[in-house]
Amino acid sequence: MPPSPDPSLAHPFPTAPAPGDVQEVAPGILWLRLPLPFRLNHVNVYLIEDGDGYALLDTGIDDEPTRAIWTGLLAGHLAKRPLTRIIVTHHHPDHVGSADWLVRRSGLRLEMSEAEYLSSLVLNLDPAALEADPYRRFYVTNGLDPATTGLVVTQGHRYLRMLSGLPATFRRIVAGEKVIIGGRVFDVLTGGGHAPEQIMLHCADEKVFLSADQVLARISPNVSVYPRDPEGDPLGIYLRSLRELTGIIPEDVLVLPGHDLPFVGLHRRIESMRHHHEERCGEIARACQEAPLSGAELVPILFRRDLDPHQTGFAFAEAMAHVNYMRRRGRLSLIAGQDGIDRFKAA
Repeated sequence: MPPSPDPSLAHPFPTAPAPGDVQEVAPGILWLRLPLPFRLNHVNVYLIEDGDGYALLDTGIDDEPTRAIWTGLLAGHLAKRPLTRIIVTHHHPDHVGSADWLVRRSGLRLEMSEAEYLSSLVLNLDPAALEADPYRRFYVTNGLDPATTGLVVTQGHRYLRMLSGLPATFRRIVAGEKVIIGGRVFDVLTGGGHAPEQIMLHCADEKVFLSADQVLARISPNVSVYPRDPEGDPLGIYLRSLRELTGIIPEDVLVLPGHDLPFVGLHRRIESMRHHHEERCGEIARACQEAPLSGAELVPILFRRDLDPHQTGFAFAEAMAHVNYMRRRGRLSLIAGQDGIDRFKAA
């Protein structure tokens, strides 16, 4: 289960704007919420005053409802104050999906970190790879039955194809540099785990932190093992990123996240998220003490609700992220079964 909302967090904007509306959350920074066709039914994007226009942070997914909202905004709120920059935090389609559609209409250049641009480019150029045999083997070897595997790599991965395309060129954003938008100076940070090189922006002068999906108010962002890197340690990378943030960003910043509500109380939220993942590791350890379990058998232990193919893919990949994290730290050992399924035993 996701961590419970932390009552110690302050939510200065407890109500989100309706889809297509904008709400000012800091001087010159507008919050726009776009719909998503999933259980997580929205994504937050931000417009930052930049001279006579606005710099955009993230674009939403590519589907008809999102295009309709952007068409209305481009003809309305953004007609006299047009987009000046298009910055995307990471490669997930709910953040980059409409980027090329907007680039073609604005004539602007897409700005991303290199790893996120290349990750999105792979999805754009070779979407059929998601159904390839190495991907299927990852799921089956870790205990997912062939029928469910088929659903995950087709229906479950359909959202990864909700991209308008990707421009052939981009402007690279690098951690440690400063981005100036409308006179504001933003320090660029990157974080891994949820995505390989996710961009975050911190304006120290105005105590504003655009955290993308790295820190959210009520849920933990999905931290997944990808089939192309089956032994990766995204959870270890993610927890290290959270520790680093507490040493860089003050507790009292206004956090503007990629989902859910803006909040104040960054360090408390980070500690809550770290505790949440340690609790999950404890659940896995207790379950695997009784008998070795596969990754698929751990999913219902960590996610106690009915899951559709889209949610199953996320849940399975997150269970494997905890497994790999624990294996690397000697808390689980691998037992290769004669049936071709890997299982894990608590140390």
